[in-house]
Formats: sequence, C-alpha cells, structure tokens
Amino acid sequence: MREVEIGVQGMACAACGARVERALRGLEGVLEARVNLATERAHVVYDPQRTNLQALTAKVEEAGYAPWVAEAELRVLGMTCAACGARVERALGDLEGVLEARVNLATGKAWVRYLPTLTDLAQIEGRIKEAGYGVAEAEAQEGEGPIREAAHLRRLTLWAAAFALPLALLSMGGMAWEPAHRFLTALAPMEVWNWVMLALATPIQFGPGLRFYRQGWKALRAKAPDMHSLVMLGTSAAYFYSLAVLLFPGLFPEGARHVYFEASGVVITLILLGKYLEARTKGQASEATRRLLALQPKTAWVLREGGAVEVPVAEVKPGDLVLVRPGERIPVDGVVVFGTSHVDESMLTGEPVPIPKGEGARVVGGTLNGRGSLTVRATAVGERAVLAQILRLVERAQASKPPIQDLADRVVAVFTPIVLGIALLTALLWLLLGGEEGPTLALVHAVSVLVIACPCALGLATPVSLMVASAKGAEMGLLFRRAQALQALAEARVVALDKTGTLTRGRPQLTDLWVAEGLTEDEALRLVASLEGRSEHPIAQALLEEARARGLSLAEPLAFEALPGLGVKGEVEGHPVAVGNEAFMKALGLDTGPFAQEAKRLAQEGKTPFFAAIRGQLAALLAVADPPKGEALEALRALHRLGLEVAMITGDHRDTAQALARALGVEKVWAEVPPGGKAQRVRELQEKGLKVAFVGDGINDAPALAQAHVGLALGTGTDVAAEAAEVILISNDLRGVPNAIALARATLRNMKFNLFWALAYNALLIPLAAGLLYPFTGWRLSPVLAGAAMGLSSLFVLSNALRLRSFRPPLGPRPRGQGGEG
Repeated sequence: MREVEIGVQGMACAACGARVERALRGLEGVLEARVNLATERAHVVYDPQRTNLQALTAKVEEAGYAPWVAEAELRVLGMTCAACGARVERALGDLEGVLEARVNLATGKAWVRYLPTLTDLAQIEGRIKEAGYGVAEAEAQEGEGPIREAAHLRRLTLWAAAFALPLALLSMGGMAWEPAHRFLTALAPMEVWNWVMLALATPIQFGPGLRFYRQGWKALRAKAPDMHSLVMLGTSAAYFYSLAVLLFPGLFPEGARHVYFEASGVVITLILLGKYLEARTKGQASEATRRLLALQPKTAWVLREGGAVEVPVAEVKPGDLVLVRPGERIPVDGVVVFGTSHVDESMLTGEPVPIPKGEGARVVGGTLNGRGSLTVRATAVGERAVLAQILRLVERAQASKPPIQDLADRVVAVFTPIVLGIALLTALLWLLLGGEEGPTLALVHAVSVLVIACPCALGLATPVSLMVASAKGAEMGLLFRRAQALQALAEARVVALDKTGTLTRGRPQLTDLWVAEGLTEDEALRLVASLEGRSEHPIAQALLEEARARGLSLAEPLAFEALPGLGVKGEVEGHPVAVGNEAFMKALGLDTGPFAQEAKRLAQEGKTPFFAAIRGQLAALLAVADPPKGEALEALRALHRLGLEVAMITGDHRDTAQALARALGVEKVWAEVPPGGKAQRVRELQEKGLKVAFVGDGINDAPALAQAHVGLALGTGTDVAAEAAEVILISNDLRGVPNAIALARATLRNMKFNLFWALAYNALLIPLAAGLLYPFTGWRLSPVLAGAAMGLSSLFVLSNALRLRSFRPPLGPRPRGQGGEG
C-alpha cells in the first residue's frame, strides 16, 4: 500500500470535500480517501499495482476540482543522444510524485509535471544528477546552454586534433602512400613509430576521451547503455588491444600483430568534432526562439514625480505610466493614454505594415514604435505579457512529441543493447572464421559497429524539426500548442470554418440604399440613423456607422418605440419615421411593391433587406450584410490549391450562408446549425474517415474546436492564452490557415525524411561495418571512417531540419495599401 497527499483547489465547503472523497474512493485500488478542507489536501491510501497518481489526479478533475500540479522546465547538461533523453525520462518517471516527464534532446530540456506535495525541484534535479547528467542553473537564459556546450566541445576538439593529426599521418599516411612508408621506416623501425603513436593516442584517450568514460560507465551501471557507452567500448577495445600487441606481441599470431591507435584517437577526435558541429547547429535551430527573447526590452522609462525614470522592465507594475520614445520597442503590454504613432507589430502578426495607434489603443510589449511618442499605461508585465505567453507556448510545443516520434522512441529503447549484441556476435564470428587474421578482423569490425551505430540521428530526427517549425510559426503569427496539433494539421483533409467573425467581419454593414423619388440618400439615411441611434440592434449600429462615415449630422429623436420582430418607429425633427421589415410596413398600411423586385434580389444575395417610411410614405429600401473578410477568398483558394475540401458550418439563415458560399467557392454548407450542433457536423465528417481541421473564434465554437482533429482559433493579437484551440492565428488573418497547413506539411515531410535517413543509415551501414562485404570484395569499413559517418549522420539530420528556417508561406503578408479585415 502507498499513502500520498494531493493538493485540491476549488473546494469551498464540506460538501466539496465529500464529493472529492467519493470520487477517489470509487477508483479501483483506492483503500482510503480523506479530505481536509482547511489544508485543501486529500490523503489517499492506494494499491500501486491497481492504480497510479495519474488516475488519482484525473479523478479529482472529474469531480470538478483542480489537483495542485506544478510544472518545471530544466536544462539538462551532458545529453548527447536519444538514449540519454530516454534515460532521463525513465529516471524522472520513477520519482514519486512525478506525473509526466518529457525530454527534448534538441533543446536539451526536461519538462516535468509533478505533485508539489510529494516532490520538489531539488529532488527532481537530484534524480537527474543520479542518472549521470547535470542541471543548469535556473537563471541560465535560453540559448546559453548550447553556446556553452559548443564552446566546451570546441576546446576538447582542438586539444584532441593537435594529437590526432600527426597520429593519422603516421598510421594511415604510410598505408595510403608508399613513399611515406619508406621514409618513416628509413628514419626508424615501425616498432618505434608504434610507441610514438601510443604517446599520441594516450592524451586523447584519457583527456578529451574521458567524457565518454564518465557518461558511458554511468549508463552501463544504470543498465541503460547509450552513445557514450558505445564509443567508450569501441575506442577502449582498439586502444587496449594495440597496447597489448605493443607490450606482449608474443601473445598474438603473426597476422594479428597490428596496432590500431588511430581507431581510438582519431575516432574520438572525429566524434568530438561531430558533436561540436551538432551543438553549433542546435544553436542555429533555437535562433528564432532567441530572437523572440531579444525583442523584450531590458528597461523602461516610467513616469514618476519629477519626470521619467529608467527602471528594469521586471520592476514595472500594472498601472504604471510608461514613456515610449520614437524608434524604441514598447517594453510592456498596455493602453495608450497620450500621443499618436505607428507601431510595427510584425513580430506578433507577421504583417509588415505599421498600425496607427492613438489614445485608447492597445499595444504589445516587444513591438516597435514608429516616429511618434506614446505614453502607455501598463496592463500586463512579466509572465502575463503577450510575448511571454508566446514564448511559453512555443517552448511547450517544442517539449511535446508528435505521434510520429513514437516509432523513433520504440527503436531507441532497444537500439543500443541490440548494437552491443551485434558487435559481440561480429567479434565472435570473425574470431571463429577469420583464421590467423581473426583477432584483427574481430577487433576492427566490432569497433566499427560500435562506433558507427549511434542513436543520435534517431533522437534528433523529429525534435529539431519541431523546434525550428514552432519558432518559424511564431514568426508568422502562428502558435502551435502541441506537437500533436502540428501533425494532425498536416494530415487534415477537410477544413471546416465558422462563418460569422471567421469568414466574415463579424458585424453587419449597410450595403444598399434605394430611395423614393424626391428624396436624397443622405437625407433618408440621416433621418433613419437618427431614429436608430436609440437602438442596440446590430443593424442600427451598421446604419450609424454609415451615417458617421458620410459625415451626416444626426438629430435626437423625440419619441422612440421598438416593436420586437417588426422594427422601430418614432419622431425625428417633427417627422414620423418607421424602419422595419415588410410585415411592419404592411401593418402601417404601406405598399412595398415599388421595391419588391429589388428586395427579392437582395435576399437571394444573402443580404437582409428592410424598409423605411418617412412622413407616412414608403421612402427607402435598405440592406445590410456581414461582408466577407478581405482575405477570405484568397485564403480559401489557397486551401483548394493545397488539395483540401472546404466546408462552412454556421447558425445563419440558409440563403445567407449559400450566398456567401457561392462568393467564396465553399463546396459544403451546413446552415441554421445551433452552436452545440457544430461539433456534431464535425463528427459526421470524421465518421466518413476524414481528418478535420475546424477554424473558429475559439470561444463560441469551443465544442467544435475540441471535436475536430485539430482546432484553429483566430486570435486578437493581444490575448494569446485565452483561446481553446490547439493552433492560434495571432493576426486574426484567415490567410494564416493555409500558411499553417503548408508549414505543418513541410515539417511532417521533414520529420519523415529525417527518420527515414536515420533508420536507413543504421540499417545499411551496420552490416557493412560488421564486414559483410569483406569475404567477397576485400573491402572493410575502418573505425575512422565509421566515426566520421556517425558524426555526418547527425549533421545531415540537423541540416535538413534547418531548411525549415527558409520556409516561405504560400500567402505572404498583405502588400501596403491593400484593404481587407484581419
């Protein structure tokens, strides 16, 4: 039996505690559950063979309360391959209180969800260190780890290369060029040169090579061999075999008295060089994330008594007045209280055109102020700021794993033990079948197998692609909450969209105005808008907006009456005015015949026609519509070019929906669907075997967003974290949908190619390293070439992933002067 305490948030009374107790006791394997309302903790006794902590916390959530769960992200030092990441994950997963642990080899970070009532950061860090790895200081900034690691590896590589270069010339120069061999043997016998090679190999083996002994031995003791273990065993076999030949030549047959010091020293140097280049390339992969970090100013000018004072951004508090000078980056999220300027928000939305900002406008920290000066009242600082939320979402996506990673994880779990078995089998077969050269062939081929077979490329195949793609997406105004969302988006075959606020601007506009003879448009609109000034109806707001846009002077109505389902009536400047539908006009005894044909045509176009009567006479026909966004047609055409089927799900009238669908080229339309029914329509598509992406506003469409394989929410550019979807389009621009799908597809292709390469590399070269071709061709893969090939495999995967940095979206930013909403 095991006893744990789980913090429970949200309990308000004894009934809450009883509810949590009942929920926990109903779980199989729970023997006892007691809740202390004062301490807000649940004490649980359970059988770990029948249930676990994840099930316990899930039960608390099912009961309607929030278990007290903490999250931590730690930079782990010393990880070099996928086996390292798997080892850290296992170590953390075995720690009491840890609910979930994920390691990203590309970023060198471990993300942990844990119960703070059972464990803490100190224990988590201790467990990582027990596994044989280091933990960076908490204040270490993003990007510093890879930079420091690259600098350290550069020093080790230069140290090793200083000895490896003459070692390679001595050992291989003579074999490659006969005059060089004759020159060396003329100077001294080969026995002397063997001792020189020992002197050159030893500083490498026990200098820079010590890192492989430290990590490799720890991994072997933990029964989790990794890349360090393979290199340690391979180079040690070559070094100590050669040393034994040098010290005790009589123990070996004549044909096996060869030294292979280059197979230890040069291999270690090449592997260090590969790891150094890998660390540099990883740094390039996280460059986009570091650029986002660099956008946050370090200081801000805060208005205090006596003038502006420069203070660290961390000391700015909500409510402070911050002065933003021309050309400076805005240090905090806030609202403009004084001044006008244009602000470049391309870091947030991807739009290159600066946005005008005046009193009352919202601004975001990290965006670039133009030529004007602004005074901003801070509303969000630190972790609540938009830029911090974006970075948090990007890092969380980078820490997650797409489903395609499962294959690599399964291979990595058994990879190193299998390689060790292959190397042992290779050595035994060559000892038995190699004759007098058996010991030499066994050594060379076994060492080549150990050195060439590295899980690094497999471990880096997907996380580096994901890291580059998620940061690239943030630059484009796209945020992926999880790696799973990226893969689901790449595999989507149908894009279903909400209408109002997604395909359209979300507010009606006056589109048509026909007036009776003897009346001008402006005069009719002025009287109608004056009456509608008392109404809260969206149509009234559309009329008021058009009147203001025309610069019309509105009057205050003397009387006003709203008639639900019909319209409004009242008196403006002594004239009776009525505005409403056809039934209202008939109720007033007015014939709408003169406008009947036009009204019918407008309705067929998806507009809402209505009439105005002035001084007791039919005076005007008006129509409003919620027009499509300026970029909607371009975005939907791009989706079609990507081979996607487009559907629209809306609660609007069927004629209105069909008219918009015809204008935008939407193939499938569901109209008059209640909000709760949108999820059902998505489910119907899924039941046909289709992968569905749903695009909505993230709030009203939450059920459909959750039901779809992946939900995309149009953001506002300022409230990133509030959306319920897995992909957020910060710019509120529909063109982000095809851009997101194109980026997701490019990333998935990149991941698949990386995995194919990593698997094919090992499948093809391990048999060659084992000497498969030697009996037929006399060709064998030397350990030196094996070491070079191993390093190149990781560099190939990393370089391929970096190609995503040059990804060009199918729909770029809108050129200057082009209209459209969003």
